[in-house]
Amino acid sequence: MASPATPARTGAAGTKDRTAAGTGGAAGSGAAATGRPLDATFSAPIEKDGAFPTFLALPGSAELLGTRAAVKVEGTLDGVHPFAATLMPSGQGPHWLPLRAALCKLIGKSTAGEVVTVHLEHRLN
Repeated sequence: MASPATPARTGAAGTKDRTAAGTGGAAGSGAAATGRPLDATFSAPIEKDGAFPTFLALPGSAELLGTRAAVKVEGTLDGVHPFAATLMPSGQGPHWLPLRAALCKLIGKSTAGEVVTVHLEHRLN
């Protein structure tokens, strides 16, 4: 499992993948992804502060995604729960993954400090 400071990144033949692809639909909708996949896994504690009441910080995200701008992604939470969301720039380095109430309920976690494992699978923009 990757440490919170270094998301695991792999692409074809185990190479680092710093690019990603979009899909035609939301995660879990059965829509097939098109283009280049994003493959990054990280674990981070839930945080509650700032512009988003509940969020995860993605250290190394600007380098992984090649931008500090907002990026739409799809993936899974805790290995099984599909999601689609926008990674928001924090203004100080890592992107934030806002965890809406429905996602917190889905994974059974909403308390600050609880660790969530995120696997980013596709970039939508």
